[in-house]
Amino acid sequence: MCACQIGDIAAEWPAFVLPSVAVAFGWQWLFTEKMFAVWVLDFLFAFILGIVFQYFAIAPMRNLSVGDGLTAALKADALSLTAWQIGMYGTMALLQLVIFPVLFGVQAGVDSAEFWFAMQIAMICGFVTSYPVNWYLVSSGIKEPM
Repeated sequence: MCACQIGDIAAEWPAFVLPSVAVAFGWQWLFTEKMFAVWVLDFLFAFILGIVFQYFAIAPMRNLSVGDGLTAALKADALSLTAWQIGMYGTMALLQLVIFPVLFGVQAGVDSAEFWFAMQIAMICGFVTSYPVNWYLVSSGIKEPM
């Protein structure tokens, strides 16, 4: 799940530094919460990185062409990444929309230790929700064991 982690972490900063990035991904015109627009960006970063990582893991091992390698990478990572993001986003939503407002009166900002602590908890939950999917993908030969 390295690509998920890298994508989720890397995507937070452009939207923090340039709020127009969040606007481009739906903040204020599709979502009232900036967090949801940033999740679209997070998902895209994580998805692209995941496909790239899987391609370079699978294609050489199976001697696949570029097209076949990309197809295999999509099969190996799309469901896994989605399961990861469901666990992570669900946890972040609970923490940011329920727990932090009760404890601190506000959501944690990207530039705070509380946000990154929450992100670590959310990533553990992402691991938990993606584990059964990854087990299935590896045991069925769709994904390569690492």
